[in-house]
Amino acid sequence: MPSRVTPEDTGTPVPFAQFIVKAHGRCNLACRYCYLYEGPDASWRARPARAGDAVLDRTASRIAEHARAHALPAVALVLHGGEPLLAGAGRLAAFTGLVRERVPAACQVQASVQTNATLLDARRIDTLARHGLRVGVSLDGGLPAHNALRVDHAGRPSWAAAERGVRLLARRAPAAYAGVLTVVDPRTDPVEVYESLLALEPPALDLLLPHGNWTAPPPGLSPGDPDTAGPRTAGPDTAPGRPRPTPYGDWLCAVFDRWFDAGRREVRVRLFEECLGLLLGFPGATESLGLDPLNSVVVETDGSIEQVDSVKSAYDGAAATGLDVFRHSFDEALRHPAIAARQAGAAALAPACLACPLVTVCGGGHYAHRYRAGAGFGHPSVYCADLERLIRHTAARLAAAAVGSGT
Repeated sequence: MPSRVTPEDTGTPVPFAQFIVKAHGRCNLACRYCYLYEGPDASWRARPARAGDAVLDRTASRIAEHARAHALPAVALVLHGGEPLLAGAGRLAAFTGLVRERVPAACQVQASVQTNATLLDARRIDTLARHGLRVGVSLDGGLPAHNALRVDHAGRPSWAAAERGVRLLARRAPAAYAGVLTVVDPRTDPVEVYESLLALEPPALDLLLPHGNWTAPPPGLSPGDPDTAGPRTAGPDTAPGRPRPTPYGDWLCAVFDRWFDAGRREVRVRLFEECLGLLLGFPGATESLGLDPLNSVVVETDGSIEQVDSVKSAYDGAAATGLDVFRHSFDEALRHPAIAARQAGAAALAPACLACPLVTVCGGGHYAHRYRAGAGFGHPSVYCADLERLIRHTAARLAAAAVGSGT
C-alpha cells in the first residue's frame, strides 16, 4: 500500500492546496433543502453580498504567499457562492488572472467555477473559457422532476434555465465543462437519475451525500445512537450482524452497477473511482472517503478565513476561525485547532472507526456527518451503514472482476 504522510506522522500541517473563494455570498435560487441558507448557520446574513476589490486583492496575495512558502506545484482555485456568476464572469476572470500573476511561475493555478447553470449564456461561457476557468454545474438530476426543489425566490422552477445553460456549456465549450455535482436522494430512481445526467454529457459526476448528522439526520435515516454505530450491517455484500437501513448505500450501489457494467467508461464518477482506488491501496483525494488530510480552506465575501462550508450544517458558527485575510496568513489558519483536527487522520476518529476493517477506505466518512449536538465530531458518520454497504459491494464487484479476468 502506498505510504501516506499525515500531520500525525510528522507534526507538520499539510499546506492548503484548494482555495474556495466566495465571489458572491447570495444565490438567485432558493433550493428548499439548502444546508447553507436553510440550515443552522446564519453567518451569511451579516456578510456583504459580494466580495469587494480589497478582499479579492488581499486573497490573491495570501494565496501567492502560501504557494511560495510551501513551493506548491499547483493550487486549485474554486470560485463559489451562493451563485458566483452573480459577481459577473468578467470579475471572476480578473480575479483568477490576479492569482495567476502573483503565484510563483512554477505554480499552476487550476481555476473553476461552481454554478447552478441558470445564468450561463454564450457571453459568460466564452469569458470563462477564454480565461481558463472550468465550469462545474450543480443539479439534482437530468429531468424536471429531479429538480423540483430547485426553485427561485418566487418559487418558480429553475430547471428550464439550468438545462439550457448546461447544454450550451457542453456544446459551446466542452473543454471548459468540469462536470455535474448531484446530491443523492434515495427517493429517486438511481439508474434514471444517472442516465438522465449522462444525457447532459458531463465529463465527470460528483455524487454527494446530503449533509446530515446524528442530531439532524438526513431524510430516510433516524437519529440513532452514534455510540452503537459500527460495521454491523446485514444485507447483500456486507458482514453479518444487526441490520440497519441503508437507503443511500443501496442507491449508490445501484448506480455503481450501472456504471461498472457499462463496458466502457461513460463518465468519471469520482466517488466510485475513489472507492476503487482506496481498495487497491492508493491514497485518497476527497473529503468523503479515505484518511488523507483535508487541504481546503474558504475565504468568505468579507475576507474571513473559514473551514469548508459543509461544517456549517452542524451548528451556527461551526466553520468560523476568527481569522481573515487582512490580518492573518493561511499558515496561521493551518494552526487553528479546528483545521488541525481536520488534518489529524486516524487520530481524530472514534474508537468504533479505528476498530473497523474498512477504516482506510471509509476514513470515518465526511467530517460534518459525524456531529452530535453536545458531543462534537468524535463519532462514526451518520452514514456508517450506507458507506459500509457501498464499500463492501464495490470490493465484491472488484474481486469478481479480477477473478473473471484471470488476474
